[in-house]
Amino acid sequence: MDKKRVAVPLVCHGHSRPVVDLFYSPITPDGFFLISASKDSSPMLRNGETGDWIGTFEGHKGAVWSCCLDTNALRAASGSADFTAKVWDALTGDELHSFEHKHIVRACAFSEDTRLLLTGGVEKVLRILDLSRPDAPPREVDKSPGSVRTVAWLHTDQTILSSCTDMGGVRLWDVRSGKIVQTLETKSSVTSAEVSQDGRYITTCDGSTVKFWDANHFGLVKSYNMPCTVESASLEPKYGNKFIAGGEDMWIHVFDFHTGDEIACNKGHHGPVHCVRFSPGGESYASGSEDGTIRIWQTGPLTHDENVGFTANGSIGNVSVTAEEVSRKIEGFHVSEDGRAKEKEEAGKD
Repeated sequence: MDKKRVAVPLVCHGHSRPVVDLFYSPITPDGFFLISASKDSSPMLRNGETGDWIGTFEGHKGAVWSCCLDTNALRAASGSADFTAKVWDALTGDELHSFEHKHIVRACAFSEDTRLLLTGGVEKVLRILDLSRPDAPPREVDKSPGSVRTVAWLHTDQTILSSCTDMGGVRLWDVRSGKIVQTLETKSSVTSAEVSQDGRYITTCDGSTVKFWDANHFGLVKSYNMPCTVESASLEPKYGNKFIAGGEDMWIHVFDFHTGDEIACNKGHHGPVHCVRFSPGGESYASGSEDGTIRIWQTGPLTHDENVGFTANGSIGNVSVTAEEVSRKIEGFHVSEDGRAKEKEEAGKD
């Protein structure tokens, strides 16, 4: 058997503390983008394809636990230990709104139509904030049974899901009634819950298990035991034939979705992996770690019946984001004049 090729990731430095959340935007006319949350209190925006730094959102006074971008990657949101959730202009870096909470905000998510922001945290309350009326009191969904760890929207914003730090299971709430309509039972607390891009699956991590649930009928589709305690998992969005998981052992494991067999194991982080996410096209995936770095890994050649123009070494043949498009995003951002952004732009034009 041939020895597996060693994957060499793009390493993104910049955070001074552990990276605890990652979020990819959908593909936009300007490409796609990656936002990261860190305990250093400063979420960062990057070009999702190259990993190049675009800007840092400055204003939180405590660790940032969660981050997300809206459907068009025009606004960002972050949840922090400073008891606030903030919404930012992703083009300029300006703070648009700051929503006060009574305790640490652990999770946030934009609705698909971008009008609403869902938040949850240690306060044990799920809040739906209307971004068109930021001064209006938020809608509070029926009290969560525990401290909220993850939140997400599904069913075209008709349902929200949440998991808790101190108990197992994922609860699904009907947005109109504000009541729990279903609970996906797990033994351990769910540290990661991702709704697949096509809306078919919910991918969860609890303890050393990754589970896939039918997002419409809520049945358990697959459950795989992992080689260690895993904190995060993500399903490949284009074909749904593989998934990644990361956790305590510091490695990024790649598995076959249908069999659970390990396909690859990527080593490089120097601390536990807190979050893993596939890019929206599935050609790469990112990992964030206790070591303060983000690593972007190429997925590599897909199977023979899924030939989409990969080059021999597994990298993408055509780069879809030009330096000019990236520089449009950078323009007007609050960046220090140390030449960092300029150097990136010039490097892209070579």
